[in-house]
Amino acid sequence: MPWTRKHFACVALAVVFGLGFQAQAQEWTRFRGPNGTGISEAKTIPTTFTEQDFNWKVKLPAEGHSSPVLWGEKIFLTCADDGATAERLVVCLNAKNGGILWSKNYASSFHKKHPHNSFASSTPAVDEERVYCVWSTPEEYTLLALDHDGNKVWQRALGPFVSQHSCGVSPIVYGEMVVLANDQDAEGGGKSFLIAVDRRTGTPRWQIDRTSDLVAYSTPCVYQPEGEKPQLIFSSKAHGMTAVNPEDGTIVWELSRTADGKLLDKRSVSSPVLARGLLTISCGQGNGGNYLLTIRPPDARTGAPAEPVYRVEQKAAAPYVPTPLAKDDLLFLWNDGGIVSCLEAATGKVHWLKRIETGGNFFGSPVWVDGRLFCVAKDGNVVVLAASREYELLATNPLGEMCHTTPAIADGRMYIRTYNHLISIGGKKN
Repeated sequence: MPWTRKHFACVALAVVFGLGFQAQAQEWTRFRGPNGTGISEAKTIPTTFTEQDFNWKVKLPAEGHSSPVLWGEKIFLTCADDGATAERLVVCLNAKNGGILWSKNYASSFHKKHPHNSFASSTPAVDEERVYCVWSTPEEYTLLALDHDGNKVWQRALGPFVSQHSCGVSPIVYGEMVVLANDQDAEGGGKSFLIAVDRRTGTPRWQIDRTSDLVAYSTPCVYQPEGEKPQLIFSSKAHGMTAVNPEDGTIVWELSRTADGKLLDKRSVSSPVLARGLLTISCGQGNGGNYLLTIRPPDARTGAPAEPVYRVEQKAAAPYVPTPLAKDDLLFLWNDGGIVSCLEAATGKVHWLKRIETGGNFFGSPVWVDGRLFCVAKDGNVVVLAASREYELLATNPLGEMCHTTPAIADGRMYIRTYNHLISIGGKKN
């Protein structure tokens, strides 16, 4: 049956629902907020601040690198004992005053992980009814759903998890499903797949088996081609860029190789970003060689295939861990070593390239708030830049504690999770 305008209108509504009505409520329901863009409409976040400006700062019951997510006045995040027990915790806090509303503990087992990783590095996803969390041991990859009061709704075991660096990928909610990428290390026999489960029951809706290569940590985003159905965009070394029909899990298109070889020849950690109809992904490794690719998706109207548009190398700020940020016509790259660049999103033309004067390494990703970029360095310095075609360092705000996370923004307030604390900044003080 041919698609009509009515069908496309229904799909558009489904996409809005799948993003948690974020355009209206500005809830922060997944890693990097609405569709993973890192963009907030808040107007009440200060450029400069000290501890005296915090709404509150609370000690968390354990450590971790996962970012907070919010629904209404509830904040959800994960923690873990990074010592001998590796016990996992799901914690809910009151957004107004930072009070811990509940904390649920789950026994686990210590295993090898990357020195920069933690046992709580996967950011949860949340909707109006439940919060969804993932963690792993070598024996079991766990996807868990709790209601907003901390009661377990369902728990699904996804099989062993094979990775020399342990877990770090985050789930998203799309429509009535929770979607999770599961790309594992080939060495050791990792079994890779993409999966969507019913958000109410945890029952699988679809699963796509994948070729194992290197574990990937990128979180998917939603791409809506003009006049077509929405697509979920994934990235990994083995498969490059993959577009999936969220309704049934069929692969719409995939670009894994170019004439020169594999599209991505290193690990995919940063997440896909949509900019002016183009899709951007990157890959890298700890000893360098990072690069970023911007892809033009296939055009069903003309039959044009997917193809790379431009490539950015590490020396031009291609990131390994931090996810780029696209706003209007600009693409901002913030790499792990503190080199930042501003590009024309459509062409890759560089407007500026600058190493942050205050230095630092970065594992968190930038967010955009009212014409400014906020990104937190590993040492806890919150660096604020003007999000414009001209470079301007606006502020460096020290938190005084290690931080690997990306800020969350909701209801006019910014929430930053350091290794041991959660901090609220901006809005009206409570």
